[in-house]
Amino acid sequence: MSAASAPIDPRIAGEAADWLVRLHSGRFTEADRVACERWRQRSAEHDRAWTRAQAVLAKLGGLPPGLGRATMDATASRRAGLRVLAGLIVATPVGWLASRAAPPQWTSDYATRSGERRRIELPDGSLLVLNTASAVDLEYDGEQRQVRLKEGEILLRSAHAVPPDPRPLLVRTAEGSAQALGAYFSVRQLPARSRVAVIEGRVRVRPLSGTADVVVEPGQSMDFSAVAALPPVASPHPPQAWLDGVLYADNSRLADFLQDLARYRPGVLRCDPEIADLRISGGFQAEDTDAALLAVSRSLPVRVVYRTRYWVSVVPA
Repeated sequence: MSAASAPIDPRIAGEAADWLVRLHSGRFTEADRVACERWRQRSAEHDRAWTRAQAVLAKLGGLPPGLGRATMDATASRRAGLRVLAGLIVATPVGWLASRAAPPQWTSDYATRSGERRRIELPDGSLLVLNTASAVDLEYDGEQRQVRLKEGEILLRSAHAVPPDPRPLLVRTAEGSAQALGAYFSVRQLPARSRVAVIEGRVRVRPLSGTADVVVEPGQSMDFSAVAALPPVASPHPPQAWLDGVLYADNSRLADFLQDLARYRPGVLRCDPEIADLRISGGFQAEDTDAALLAVSRSLPVRVVYRTRYWVSVVPA
C-alpha cells in the first residue's frame, strides 16, 4: 500500500474535516487561513489529510447546500457532517474517488448518523423509524406511497386509516420492493440483497426481476436478491430489538458481527483476518459498543486494541 492510499489517522482526519467545513462556512477569515496553513504544515500526515480532504470535496462537487453554515451553527448537524467527512478522509482510496457519488446521508430526505435513531410520522400517518447509519427518500403522490431505502435499516408501521388508503405502501430497495398489507415490519439493505422481517400483519415481497411475489407472515423473515427470494423462515430474534439498543448474533462470523457493530460507532473497527471466521452468539449492547467489544474479548480468544477512540482493531489474543 502506498503512502498516498494508506488510511489517515482518524484524529487528524477529524481535524481536516473541521477545517474543510470552516472553509465553506462563509466565516473563514485571513487569520483562519493562516492557522489552517500552519496546521497543514505540522507534519506530512497533516498535509496528506488536507490533500485527501480536498480530493473528497472535489469528487463530491462541494459540500451539500447549506451544510457548511449548518455545521457551524447547529451542534447535532455539525457532528453529523464532520463525522461523514472524517470517515471519508480516513480511508477513502483513490479508486473510490473515481467511482462513488455523495454519501446517501448527504443527499437523502431523511438520514441518521452512526449510533443515532430517528422517528418520522409519514404524510399518511404511518410511522417510520430509521436505525443507525440509514437513509431514505419519500415519494408520496396520487398513486403511491413509497419509501426508498438507500442505506441501512428501517421499521415501518402502516397507518390503519378508515376508509383504507387505496394507494399501495411500498418500501423499495436496490433489489425490489416490500408492500405493507396492514403491517409492522423491518427492511434492511444488505450488500447485494435485502431483508424483510414481519412483526405484525403481512408483507408482499417482489424481487426486481422476479416473476412471482412472496408473502411474509408475522414472525418470519426473508432475504431476497434482484432475481429471487429465499423461502421465509422464522425470525431468530425480534426484528425491532435495535429499538432497545440490542444487537443479536446467532452463530455469526466474527468479521460479520463486527461489521454490523461498526454501524453503531464512528471511525474504523477492524477485524484481523486470522480470527474472522470465529463464531459468536448472544445479545450485545449496540448503544455501548465498547461494552460490546469487551464482551467479545471475554467470550472469544481475541483482544481489542484501541489505537484511538476512532481506530479500533480486534486481533488474536
